[in-house]
Amino acid sequence: MFLRIDKLPVDLPQPTRIDPESASAVQELLGGRFGEMSTFNNYFTQSMNLRGKTQLAPYYELIANIAAEELGHIQLVSAAINSLLNGPGGSTQDGDPLGTPIHDVTDTGNTYNPHHFIAGGRTALPVDSGGQPWTGQYVFSSGNLILDLLHNFFLENSARTNKLRVYQMTSDPAAREMLGYLFVRGGVHAAAYGKALEKLTGTKMNDMLPIPKIGNETFPEAKKYMDVNSHTKLYRMSPEDYRHMDSIWDGESPDGGQCEVVDGPPEHMGEHVDLDGIGSAFAPDYHPEEIFEMAEKLYARAKA
Repeated sequence: MFLRIDKLPVDLPQPTRIDPESASAVQELLGGRFGEMSTFNNYFTQSMNLRGKTQLAPYYELIANIAAEELGHIQLVSAAINSLLNGPGGSTQDGDPLGTPIHDVTDTGNTYNPHHFIAGGRTALPVDSGGQPWTGQYVFSSGNLILDLLHNFFLENSARTNKLRVYQMTSDPAAREMLGYLFVRGGVHAAAYGKALEKLTGTKMNDMLPIPKIGNETFPEAKKYMDVNSHTKLYRMSPEDYRHMDSIWDGESPDGGQCEVVDGPPEHMGEHVDLDGIGSAFAPDYHPEEIFEMAEKLYARAKA
């Protein structure tokens, strides 16, 4: 079961412009092999399939709660993509009932993913940067706890490598804010899996961190979250359950400070990226203002 909070994990600043090229690169971090859809589905599947949940409660709870956080990361990366595709304020309307022609946005000579405009109406899709759909073949659930944890450690560090490369491909503040936050949170997840493997095998996996060998404090968008100790916190995403994670997430964090399990989601969350209607994509319909007017009447009726 899941409870849903109608927020983003963090606030994203306004994008500087409509940037389909950056959106195409960031899309890899959503639907690529090492994207957030993969991290969520790997951990969620493993948590469902784990044998001996009672006897192995700390390991089960660790995987299950990281899976829950990854749902929020899917939401955050999608919000960044939507920001890049729609520009400052999320507004794509002008005096034309159809809105700004798509040709005016795409005919720039830059690389972009046409699926964003044809299939998604200028929004995020469950695909990689080449437009190939995410696939369940990216999920690894072997039934062997050590092997699954080792895979997860590898997955988090592969995801970090891709994020570092995408960081260098965009200067957009919304994209970089998202990346800075995920550098830190992904680092927590990699370290947590490393600690779990050390408890089971004695192998000090976290001596290898960070991979690549460049610290999160190098990036101002990540350092701001380290300054508030986000790198030491593992969130317990349940009002009542999962009380044994602190037997794994304990001691010192590889990035400094003492590991802490925090009840509930992050304390400071962000607002959604609010996208205005776009007539040229018929989203939410040919005349968006008519759809919004109907919704306002329903909202008023619900409040009455």
